[in-house]
Amino acid sequence: MFFKRFKTLLLKKNITKILKSRTKNFHDGKVNSIGVIFDYDSYHDYIFFQDLMTDIGVMKNKTKFIAMIDLEKDRPNSWDAFFSLKNFDWLGRPKSVEIDEFVNQPFDVLISYYNSNKLELNLVTALSKSNFKIGLTDDDARLNDLVIHIDPLKTDIFKTEIIKYLTHLNRL
Repeated sequence: MFFKRFKTLLLKKNITKILKSRTKNFHDGKVNSIGVIFDYDSYHDYIFFQDLMTDIGVMKNKTKFIAMIDLEKDRPNSWDAFFSLKNFDWLGRPKSVEIDEFVNQPFDVLISYYNSNKLELNLVTALSKSNFKIGLTDDDARLNDLVIHIDPLKTDIFKTEIIKYLTHLNRL
């Protein structure tokens, strides 16, 4: 119990430290690469994400997914990468190659498609070297550059809104 609280405290501290040091250097230009992070237990419709990437105009080889799962044994085969609570050390730092590869890739857009306020998802979002971050939750306004506050199950609304905002920002 003590270690869980301590780990939570250190995760929050790491997120704050990362977000304070983040410089927002937005590039103009069209969206060529997209990263998607999501909570697999809340939402896992792969076809929706494929259709969204097609509608935005991003090729499949320029998209990368990472999902958080609760248990390693429930790991499905259809996604690019997964992480679970085991992939963080007791100080709250990621210790997975999959997480490192994902966060170090400089995506044009990162979509944080989760509505829950899970510190591990927030940490991976904060660590991402993405140019522009779009999220569903506004629990921590520092995480995302654009927040589309909807239920993750309302995919049609999300698709319409993200295309509308990226068009207005001259990114499509």
